[in-house]
Amino acid sequence: MSASQSMRAVRITGHGGPEVLELTEVAVPAAQAGEVLVRVSAVALNNTDLWTREGAYGRPGDPKAKSGWRGPIDFPRIQGADVAGRVVAVGAGVDGSLVGCRVVVDPAIYDTEGPDANPVGLMGSERDGGYAEYVTAPVERVHDVTESPLTDDQLATLPTAYGTALGMIERGRLAKGETALVSGASGGVGVALVQIARARGARVLAISSEPKIEAVREAGAHAVIDRAGDVAGQIRAAAPEGIDVALDVVAGELVGEGLPLLREGGRWVIAGALGGYDVTFDVRRLYLHNAQVIGSAMHTPTHFGLLMDLARRGEVHPVIAAAFPLNRAAQAQEALSRREHVGKIVMRP
Repeated sequence: MSASQSMRAVRITGHGGPEVLELTEVAVPAAQAGEVLVRVSAVALNNTDLWTREGAYGRPGDPKAKSGWRGPIDFPRIQGADVAGRVVAVGAGVDGSLVGCRVVVDPAIYDTEGPDANPVGLMGSERDGGYAEYVTAPVERVHDVTESPLTDDQLATLPTAYGTALGMIERGRLAKGETALVSGASGGVGVALVQIARARGARVLAISSEPKIEAVREAGAHAVIDRAGDVAGQIRAAAPEGIDVALDVVAGELVGEGLPLLREGGRWVIAGALGGYDVTFDVRRLYLHNAQVIGSAMHTPTHFGLLMDLARRGEVHPVIAAAFPLNRAAQAQEALSRREHVGKIVMRP
């Protein structure tokens, strides 16, 4: 494949609203040494797409500063972290037998080469992503899922949402028989948390809005808390002995209200701030009860490998809320921002 060939791509030209999303023609990227070129079959949307576009991540010492996931963005940037597709070319030093394989790309850029490395960058933020017909990726971040029973749309939903969920569950050390609380349970990460926690043998309590309660219950929650009501009271009623692990993508006031509901040695894992990043809580609820607050950013390579094993066996069941063509990226992001859906939104280049 010649690097002079062009492809359609959607990129952001700066921080702002949906108007900064630009559909354009660019050169197909060439697979460099150690890389593969993937033809994108489906790309899933995430809150990271919205926050990266808006510059909503802040910076140390300046939480309101416009910033990407880990700092300034090199514009223009092709968005899209979550890619499923087929390998169509390989760079120098890469086994050519990968050509034709159906793959999922681990979008994380890690701080080291080890199995427990931490993500310090993200495809679609620190490097170009999958809002395009083709994308390149390091070969070690490409996972062969040719035999998976999941559709390409379902596979594309896995990297960020299910990777984040599995990272939270692993870091929170959720064990069989424990009680887990899932906030934001109707979103992509929330549904993933419910499914994986349930599969682990945990009792799952989920927080959701009233119109989505039945869908969250169908995803596997044992009990669903109506977020419009007395959330703490409902949790106490559903789990009178307390929560072992909270899996939280909302934060905000929920942290302060919820920490007293943890059992001795409980863990509160945070991987998002949909309810606000400025959190206040009584620190005595931590040290007097040996509780922990744990930050969780995505996954490690080990976590992602476990996730791909689940995908190959069809042991996760992603919910597709809607699918858009690439030229409707702005409408797709607007649909995501309304949060009226259950599951994941995907685009098909």
